[in-house]
Amino acid sequence: MSFYQGRELLPQRFRLILLSVMQATGLPFSDVLTEEEIEDAFDEQESWFAQEDDDIFTPPLTLWAFLSQVLHKEEQRSCLAAVSRVMVLLVALGREPCAKNNGAYCKARAKLPEVFIERLATRVADGCEKRVPDEWLWKGRHVKLADGTTVSMPDTPENQEVYPQQAEQREGLGFPVARMVVLMSLTTAMVCGMAIGPYAGKETGELALMRQLVDHLDPNDILLTDRYFCSYFMIAMLLTRDIEFVARLHHSRNEDAYRVKRLGKGSYFVEWPRPSKPDWMEDETYNQMPESITLRQIKVKVEEPGFRVESFVVVTTMTDTKEYSNDDIAQLYRKRWHIELDIRAIKCTLGMDVLRCKTPEMVHKEIWTCLLAYNLIRKTMLQSAKNTIHSPRQLSFTNALQNMAASWVVLPTLDNPTITLMISTQIKSLASQLVDKPKRANRVEPRAVKRRPKPHRLLTMPREEARELLRSGVDPYEKQK
Repeated sequence: MSFYQGRELLPQRFRLILLSVMQATGLPFSDVLTEEEIEDAFDEQESWFAQEDDDIFTPPLTLWAFLSQVLHKEEQRSCLAAVSRVMVLLVALGREPCAKNNGAYCKARAKLPEVFIERLATRVADGCEKRVPDEWLWKGRHVKLADGTTVSMPDTPENQEVYPQQAEQREGLGFPVARMVVLMSLTTAMVCGMAIGPYAGKETGELALMRQLVDHLDPNDILLTDRYFCSYFMIAMLLTRDIEFVARLHHSRNEDAYRVKRLGKGSYFVEWPRPSKPDWMEDETYNQMPESITLRQIKVKVEEPGFRVESFVVVTTMTDTKEYSNDDIAQLYRKRWHIELDIRAIKCTLGMDVLRCKTPEMVHKEIWTCLLAYNLIRKTMLQSAKNTIHSPRQLSFTNALQNMAASWVVLPTLDNPTITLMISTQIKSLASQLVDKPKRANRVEPRAVKRRPKPHRLLTMPREEARELLRSGVDPYEKQK
């Protein structure tokens, strides 16, 4: 069947999504997340809907519209704007346009299984990680980064019940806040896993969320984190799975304690004894933990002026000093900063810092859809880098996002030769906008912005109270004589 003969059936096929994310046969990593894999993942959930010929919001079209919301910001991110893009696509494919309201789309979006979207996102990351060339790896090994962040969401009773606002904020003045820990690849910059929970409360910290992500790590991986994750039980848990660990020494630990052997200037073997059993751990698990673990401790001096610290201590389970020198470990730890930039790309460039959905179930789907879009964008960057001399992290994520958003509606409406030409052109163009590495290295920037915020007064009472005062002729924010 030719493309033009089957174009009206495209909204019933997940090929629609692959076309819009600039995927075509013959590209590197093209066998990662095929149309058959997407269909199989959806079949596993047994959640098919809208299967009649005249149904509009099928699973492929609904996910296509949901992803389109992630690629846009402000007003263009609304459900109504997504429906407008669906209308344009349907007319271009020779079908009747849908009604210009978002009711049917929102109902269809709610039927998409969260697990389905999550599996697509992680399959993209895992598939690409297995196929990266060895020269992109650190000493031939896969390195994963982990860090925590927070997101806010609309102030609805449903969201407040699951993700309460911060305790010091008055009711009606705050927003629900969720804490997240993300696991990312140093090589591909893709999200390999994510755990989410309330901002405060028992077992809601970053370490508790990180324990949920250990299964996403493979034997022989290296986990690279900041000092918050530098915990005895976290390290011991990783060692039982043959996973190496590199982190900055936690500030509560004395760097001079537990030394057992000097390896050189500022470098030691240290032995950490097993602490008391924490409340969250079962007795059987605690008894299986080693009574002590031997680690390597390295003091790193910071020579660059303007940096906030002059020295810090790195702890690692990689004790082979011949295979991994002190400089190797120090340079590896320096790459931890990449996850800060990657989270910034997700929260600021993709706009995931403030979510739009009004129930926790839809909040989870919105997050995973954003992470799926992020991984698919990163995949196009891998494909561009594979055909050039550049590494994936030299390419601009913002440029890749702009390219994908620009051709989102257009690509599925073209004929096959034009689709191939368009995707090839877009993929090649990603290598034309590089992150200027020499200018970015060791740069020092003040934590301040030049643009002044608009001088709006802050809401210091519930909105309804302020409205009642205004109705009675009193401006609650005007100084009274």
